[in-house]
Formats: sequence, C-alpha cells, structure tokens
Amino acid sequence: MKQPKIYVKKGILFFTIFSMFLFFYSCNNEKTNVTESATNPANNNQPDKNDSALFHKFHLDKIKLPEGFKISVFAQVDKARSLCVSPSGTVFVGTKGDKVYAITSKDSVKVYQIASGLSAPNGVAFKDGNLFIGATSTVYRLDNIESNLSNPPKPVVVYDKYPSDEHHGLRFIAFGPDGKLYVPVGAPCNVCDPKPPYASITRINADGSGYEVFARGVRNTVGFDWNPDTKQIWFTDNGRDNLGDDIPSDELNTAPKAGLHFGYPYCHQGNILDEEFGKGQNCSDYTAPSALLGAHVASLGMRFNNGKMFPEEYKNAIFIAEHGSWNRSIPIGYRIALVRLDASGNAKQPEIFAEGWLQNVRDVNGRPVDVQFLSDGSMLVSDDYNGAIYRISYAK
Repeated sequence: MKQPKIYVKKGILFFTIFSMFLFFYSCNNEKTNVTESATNPANNNQPDKNDSALFHKFHLDKIKLPEGFKISVFAQVDKARSLCVSPSGTVFVGTKGDKVYAITSKDSVKVYQIASGLSAPNGVAFKDGNLFIGATSTVYRLDNIESNLSNPPKPVVVYDKYPSDEHHGLRFIAFGPDGKLYVPVGAPCNVCDPKPPYASITRINADGSGYEVFARGVRNTVGFDWNPDTKQIWFTDNGRDNLGDDIPSDELNTAPKAGLHFGYPYCHQGNILDEEFGKGQNCSDYTAPSALLGAHVASLGMRFNNGKMFPEEYKNAIFIAEHGSWNRSIPIGYRIALVRLDASGNAKQPEIFAEGWLQNVRDVNGRPVDVQFLSDGSMLVSDDYNGAIYRISYAK
C-alpha cells in the first residue's frame, strides 16, 4: 500500500518552528528554586571607561546583579578582608596577612599601608579619630590615624589576652551603639566543647577595660552589625563540618540582650542535636537562629543598608558576604546574599543579590569576605582571593 503524501503549508511550518522556539526559551530561562535564594540577578554589568582593564582582570563581566546595579573595582589590596569607614570617608582594610591599609578616594583612589608585622590583623573599627585593629590575640589602636596616613604611628596595645589559636582565630571587630568594642572568639576546632572565652562574642571598653562575654554558643562569627531601628546586634555564624553536604546550615542570629546561648556545640541550626555533644540536650533550651543561610556557604561579613542610593525595597536589608565552601562535594556560596526584614523585624527568606564569583560549578573567580556602605550609599565588597575591593552602585 502506498503511503499518502504529506503536504505542509508554510504557515503551519512557521507556527511549528515558532512554538518550538518558545518552548526551549522558556525551559532555558526557568528559575531554579533553592532554599537560600529567592531572586535571580541579571547580568547587566558594563565597565566604566576608565575601569575596563580591571573590570575584565577580575572577571566582573561574570557578576550578575539586579536591574540597575553595577559593579566596578574600587581598589586593589592584597588579601583584603574586613572593612570599616570613618565619618570623613577613609576606608580601612584588615587582611589575613600581617598588614593593614587605608584608602582615600576624594580626588583619586590612594592606598596607604598603615601597619605591618601583625598577626592576621583581620578586624578594623574606627572611633574618635582612632583605628582599632583586631589581630589574633591582641587588639591594637592607631591614634589620630587620618592625619598620619603617610607616616602612621606605632600600634598601641589595647587588650592582649585573647587566645592565639589560628583555627577560627580571625577577629572581626566593631563598636556597638553602647560604645563598646565587640570581639568574637571562635571555637578552636570543628566541633568541641571548649572553655570560655571560646565560641563566644566578647566586648570591652575602648580603653581595654570592662572585658565580658556578651553571647555564648557561637561557633565562629566573622561578621556582625546593629539594626539601625532596634539597635540590636545581628551576626552570622558558620555551621560545623563533616555532617554531609546539606547540614548544618550557617546561621543569621540576633541577640536582643546579653547572656544568650546560641547552641554550639550541642545544637546546630536550631534543630539538629550534635551526634556527640548533643546527648541529653534539648535544642529548645538555646536561642534559635533568625534565619538559615545554607550549609557551608561560609557567611562572613554583613551590614544593614541604611543608605539612600539603593531602591527603597533594600532599605535596612542585611547584605551578607558568602566566602564559599571549601569541602562541599559541589561548591556553594561565593556570592552576596540578602535578607530583608518584615514589618515586625523578623528575617525573611534569604535571597541572592550578587553572584558569579563561582563559574561552571567549580571555577572560582573570587571570594567575598565583607561588605560595607559608603556615605553615598554604594556598597564595597572585599575579596581576599583576588586582593581587590569592589564597589556596587545603583542608578535608575
């Protein structure tokens, strides 16, 4: 039996091809829903004319940001870690090496080395014209520093009784609304039950007196800030390793008062008892996280945005630098997360604000460490992998 001839009209052919195009386009642009992200930034970056070489050197064309945002290179600083900004606009940069830097940008960007020979001077905080530096075991002070950037004074010891352990020994420091300097002390291990002051946030007066433990059960925080409305501290905390790829989550916590215990090493992410140290414990006995940020993302520096540059929807939102996983089978993190607060001040589901420092699953282009806002409302991002500080701005 002869097969019938098939006649296809041009209109039917066009319709078929067009339908197939729509199908594949929609499939390839479908958003992936993951627990710790709720937005899908768009890659709309273009380098400034005077920034093209650095823009491409650090692969900033790969960074995806929401509509209207741009990223550029602010300065190059080797092993750049924690950031702080003086009221006059000087940016101070701690490192995981032995040096501390200052950056001025009034007419042109200038980088000054203002200290060296220190033990991992990760933390920097500014108060009353003086720069405070958080090294491994010691808090130092550089007096009247902005008047002496080219000829910095010798560091003065403020307090030198912190542990010298390298494991979780990087100090993030910041002054709170109470005028005290907050200094964390991480656990000297992956998971253990160490004696004080380990696994805590401490605080001291600016002259080094008045030492006290403010919060306990904090495995390792390398970033905190105070809510501009409530004046309460919020902080990131890195979860333990070796329980698999997906647990426990890093935490975003808040402490409305002193003396709270956040669970480590007995309870992780607010609902997982430790297989060794959790025996006989109850997670309900400890302060639960305000938000879960994802397992192994390495949440470090965080800041509330109270500037005027970003759109109103980002007002008082928390921006968090995710340094990225080091031992997860499929890497995660290497981005800037965003946590908004609801009308009652509670944390909403974390979102992705900026990503692209991780490409093709395993290709690392950068590792965000800290975020900090300038007086114009733009946001700085430090990257110790590239030795760079980026500036994220917004324009309608």
